[in-house]
Amino acid sequence: MTRQPWRLGLTGGIGSGKSTVGARLQALGAELIDADALSRQSTAAGGAAIEPIRAAFGDGFIDSHGALDRTAMRERVFKDATARQRLEAIVHPIVAEGVAMRVRESRAPCIVFDVPLLVESPRWRVQLDRVLVVDCSEATQVRRVRARSGWDDATIHAVMAQQASRSRRLAAADIVLFNDEDKLDRLHADIDRLSTRFGL
Repeated sequence: MTRQPWRLGLTGGIGSGKSTVGARLQALGAELIDADALSRQSTAAGGAAIEPIRAAFGDGFIDSHGALDRTAMRERVFKDATARQRLEAIVHPIVAEGVAMRVRESRAPCIVFDVPLLVESPRWRVQLDRVLVVDCSEATQVRRVRARSGWDDATIHAVMAQQASRSRRLAAADIVLFNDEDKLDRLHADIDRLSTRFGL
């Protein structure tokens, strides 16, 4: 009897290196399902979430190209928690449908679910065999995001405050990859060792 593929949840705070870990696991043969990418597709021009967002929030949250105005929406949800809930009620079912389709089509021995808000969303945990948290210090998060995105520290801390705390993520982890250094060879070696547990 063929074993069902491992379902590995991958998460970490902004700037933790989660995407790097996901890309490495994919290169080793895992099926990588990026919930954020599916969410972005749904809110791109012509995406399935655009018209429901327009109906719920108005034309001011759709940019000139017909996509979600991310800056306007980010400012709105930081100020109004109910706005985040309304947005998620539109986008999450679309993402869930996309995830389910990818799972049905996959033939990989391990399916990696790259989910930034895995800890915050209890619906994910019951679907997973293991949760892998990519961890680093908050100072490292700030440094990396500042260098990558050019955001000021206030914006970075505001985004971090919207995510689960580091301690909460660690409490939810079955496996932790500590990634406080910027040495890809060491991180890749750690991932390679870990990957054999999941048939890769």
